[in-house]
Amino acid sequence: MAERLVHIVDDAEVLDEAGDLTLVCVLTGFLDAGKSAELAASYLADLSESKVVATFDVDVFHDYRARRPPVTFVRDRYDSYEAPRLVVRALRDTGGTPFLLLQGPEPDTRWEGFARAVREVIEHFGVSRTVGMGAVPMAVPHTRPIAITPHANRPELVLGHSPWQGELRVPASAQALLEIRLGEWGHDALGFVAHIPHYLAQMEYPQAAVALVEQVELGGRLTVDLTELRAAAESTEAEIERYLESHDEVGEVVRGLEQQYDAFREAEESGSSLLAADEPLPTGEEIGRQFEQFLAGLDEDER
Repeated sequence: MAERLVHIVDDAEVLDEAGDLTLVCVLTGFLDAGKSAELAASYLADLSESKVVATFDVDVFHDYRARRPPVTFVRDRYDSYEAPRLVVRALRDTGGTPFLLLQGPEPDTRWEGFARAVREVIEHFGVSRTVGMGAVPMAVPHTRPIAITPHANRPELVLGHSPWQGELRVPASAQALLEIRLGEWGHDALGFVAHIPHYLAQMEYPQAAVALVEQVELGGRLTVDLTELRAAAESTEAEIERYLESHDEVGEVVRGLEQQYDAFREAEESGSSLLAADEPLPTGEEIGRQFEQFLAGLDEDER
């Protein structure tokens, strides 16, 4: 008997009239700086009453020793256990349009099996497109607009301009592999990654969650009332400003990032380079000699 990695519920009434169905995918853990994607997913989950239409066998995917779930201890007993859940919910957006939300911890193992299980869900419900959300820490100031990296498994699906040029090699994620495999299987998938100020990556950052949901509205053809999420973002912004006012050293870091960010944007818009004009780039050997001289100088200082 074949191993079942996902159990699909067939009586999903909310999807009966859905002709153009979007699956929003948020896997928390690695690709979730500032908990921005998790905040965005939770906000979407609260838009309407939900019905679980598919559940994944989390025991197959989760490494409990690496990410231990919380358990409540009361006086002299273990009272409750918060088990990790990886599920697909059927929801409606603000305008009443049905959509699916795949939410839960990123699988630690069996990524290929997970991708095949998601494919099973997509083909069972006739999903038209899968839209992913994520966030990564970057050396950017919080006082500038949230930058977004759009991506997709077909060029015509990419919304907006990518800030990256050329080829980058970055650590993989289950969401990245899922997008690649869905493209190979003939299913459309796109996504958005928000750039989070690195000094705020460990706290909840609803500003980026707002930006992510706005992109999901466009890519997923959904309508979302963002009033409450924007209010949370404004409250967080005020907290950050109060903190900076009392911590000059952090404020200096932010001002330095602002100058760096503005210089890069100005050079990008003018088509110029941040490199010195008419100066040849040093060779690898020249850089190596300068680095050796630098290290020799450190040795002299220690003596």
